[in-house]
Amino acid sequence: MDILLSNTSGLPIYEQITIQIKSQIINGDLDEGALLPSIRNLAKDLRISVITTKRAYDELEREGYINTIPGKGTFIAARNIEIIKEEYLRNIEEHLRQVVQLADFCSLGEEDIVMMYRLVREGETY
Repeated sequence: MDILLSNTSGLPIYEQITIQIKSQIINGDLDEGALLPSIRNLAKDLRISVITTKRAYDELEREGYINTIPGKGTFIAARNIEIIKEEYLRNIEEHLRQVVQLADFCSLGEEDIVMMYRLVREGETY
């Protein structure tokens, strides 16, 4: 499991971890039932606080991406990846509707929006 953290990102460290683990689950890099590193081992590997990794794991568990079995470890939960992707697609569509409304308000064209997307994408680090 690869996780890259950025101190210059506007996102908190726990959220960067959460986003990257979700992405690896959705992309199939982490399979259902796969054992994740312990909270302490992940904190040690990333050189961050145990509290931060616990918060990320708690968030992932609350959202149903992982399950923790006391004494055994933390595992990727059994979830239908297609349902997860569909949730994300609906979320993207809603954001795009908002972008279109704002673009219309500011008289921005499609090319302007695409350019803004590319600039944001180039500057993002998860």
